[in-house]
Amino acid sequence: MPAARLSFGDVLSESFGFFFNNLALFFHLVTIPWVLSVLLRIVSNTIAADSLMVVLLEKAADLIPTVMFLVAWNRATLLSPQQVDLPGLRWSPRETALLLYLLRIAGITFVLLAAFTLTAGPIDPAALGQVPLDPEVARREAMAAPLGTGFFISALLALRVSFGLAAAAVDVSFTPRQAWAASRGNAWPIIGALFTIFFASGVVTIIAALVPMSLVRGILDGTIGATILAWTVATLVSYGGAAVIATAQAIIFRRLTGWRNGHPLVLPS
Repeated sequence: MPAARLSFGDVLSESFGFFFNNLALFFHLVTIPWVLSVLLRIVSNTIAADSLMVVLLEKAADLIPTVMFLVAWNRATLLSPQQVDLPGLRWSPRETALLLYLLRIAGITFVLLAAFTLTAGPIDPAALGQVPLDPEVARREAMAAPLGTGFFISALLALRVSFGLAAAAVDVSFTPRQAWAASRGNAWPIIGALFTIFFASGVVTIIAALVPMSLVRGILDGTIGATILAWTVATLVSYGGAAVIATAQAIIFRRLTGWRNGHPLVLPS
């Protein structure tokens, strides 16, 4: 039997509520990782704007500031803002533990996503719905379809045990196997809540990138200024989504394990 019965609605409302009630804390913690992520995006665009490999490498490098932020935000959620170090200034064993856990549960997902992106190639909007379909495009889509299916399945499995990321931020030894056992009976509320936040965050991030670009492109001379502004706004919104997701994972971890600061974590065998 699960230690607690999770509610999809309660996890969502508490996660968004905590985030919007702590916006000042969010801006305090996100500043340095946000700047680092934007700089990485600018550098990768300068090196090779049209190279999928460079984009994938940039996303991999962006894990570093993202993990720093996630550790700080999880600690603020589970402990208190007074016990949080400003992220982006140093790398500690907590960041290493969280990154290793992330790679254990989502490493295959990242690999499948990269393989799908490289196999499918860039999408030409003009070719969508084209009849007859270009043979080269058809071949790429046929090769990429199994990778896309594998990515989707592995992403759902990773979501179920992703709440264990919160444990790494508070120095608790917690494995994906233990997370799987602790989530028994609550798999779909966990996956549903986290997937909903991921999807909403993705949609809002896309809007946050397109709106500033369309508004500023006519004002600034050229497009690079509008592009950088769009990256800046979209990256901040993306970090906001990551904060809500991390909050939900921390809430799920606390409820399913009964974790309390200063007490050993005791899980049913």
